[in-house]
Amino acid sequence: MSPRNPNMESSVYEGSDGWWHGRVTMGVKDDGSPDRRHRRARTEPEVRRKVRDLEKLRDKGRAPKAGRKPTVEQWMTTYLTDIASLRLKPRSLDDYWSKTRNDIVPGVGQHRLDKLAPEHLERMYRKMLDAGHAPSHVLKVHRILSRALKIAHRRRIIAENVATLVDPPTVDETEANPFTIEEAKAFLRAAAERPTSIRWIVGVGMGFRQGEALGFRWPYVDLEGEMFHPQWQIQRLTWRHGCKAPHACGERLHRFEPCPPDCAAHKGYKRGCPAPCPKTCTRHASACPERKDGGLVFTRPKTKKSRNSVPIPPPFIPYLIAHKERQEALREAAGDGWAEHGAVFTRPDGRPLDPRADWEEFKELLAEAGIDDRRLYDGSRHTAGTILNELGVDMVTIMEILRHTQISQTRRYVKGRSHLSKDAMRRMGDTFIPPAETAPQTKSGVVGSRVARANRRRRMR
Repeated sequence: MSPRNPNMESSVYEGSDGWWHGRVTMGVKDDGSPDRRHRRARTEPEVRRKVRDLEKLRDKGRAPKAGRKPTVEQWMTTYLTDIASLRLKPRSLDDYWSKTRNDIVPGVGQHRLDKLAPEHLERMYRKMLDAGHAPSHVLKVHRILSRALKIAHRRRIIAENVATLVDPPTVDETEANPFTIEEAKAFLRAAAERPTSIRWIVGVGMGFRQGEALGFRWPYVDLEGEMFHPQWQIQRLTWRHGCKAPHACGERLHRFEPCPPDCAAHKGYKRGCPAPCPKTCTRHASACPERKDGGLVFTRPKTKKSRNSVPIPPPFIPYLIAHKERQEALREAAGDGWAEHGAVFTRPDGRPLDPRADWEEFKELLAEAGIDDRRLYDGSRHTAGTILNELGVDMVTIMEILRHTQISQTRRYVKGRSHLSKDAMRRMGDTFIPPAETAPQTKSGVVGSRVARANRRRRMR
């Protein structure tokens, strides 16, 4: 009888090096040669266990592909360049790249994908938290890495997505802090003295996101039909190299050594000195003579629901008409210096408003109105949702005005008010125990009190 094992049967043997070896036939490689995988261990039971595990993956069709597995850094580069770039919006892709360069690669970038363990991710998250990163930042890093590993698992590059075995930090939901009706009126009174007053009337009164408000264009504003059609938004995107040698293009800006402790060059940086450039750095695209796809650009809103039309409150129409007339006067005065973009809210030369300058103006208006500091989102989107709720608008209608896809998302934008709660509980009390009726006027106070007690007894019965 032939000592040869049947087809697809694994072999286990003890080698001359003192190790036990296992050989598992997985099929054939892309070039047609046999795909034989190797496992080894110090004992025979251990190597047989490894062989059985590999055979199970083979039989289920989940065995990783043959060949040396890429490192986390190599796979993240492939994922962001060739896979994520086809689905993500430019701003989201920039955020993925930023967190990959600054957090994922320094933390676990040199591990091979098939050797990455849950403990490696947990240690990276712990270091990020100790370094002062917010739990929400760590959670975003976890989601980016988990998505990349999910694609690698789906393509059988790895046998398991280890990110699913890790519990990321929990994040407490940021509590909304919208304007009260009095604060909103005070804010708009402060804004009335500025050329951009209508921008704040629309932002506070209609709950548009900052990018959507600054991205309004006149062809999508129907003043007769009293409708806004938010088809565009303004975003600031990272510049990209247009040249063929990005590394050489940014050579004069490369900095491979960390800054000294007393660095004065980055003294004004809120996050401290930037990290040194990697050896193959391809950044600094803002200095590229052929740079592209960056700066302030008009982009489409993220979801289809965000493009739904929103009715304009009729009292806002005269302000919009007056604003359009002032803009026409500015266009004529600027002449050839006017940069036409069709934007509703512009600088004196016709260019769209810069989101950074818009945010700074919001903070200035808060101070002028005597309102405590808060987020721009609180002063616009959360304020609109909360005040609509106070005015008795039902939640489904608020969801349509704010253009949310789920009503649960709308509920997070609406904050309850204590005075509304008190009024609701007063009405609840009046339902069960109505207020006492006024006692009839009699000559004797004793008789009046007796009548009142009799009336109360009758109501209780």
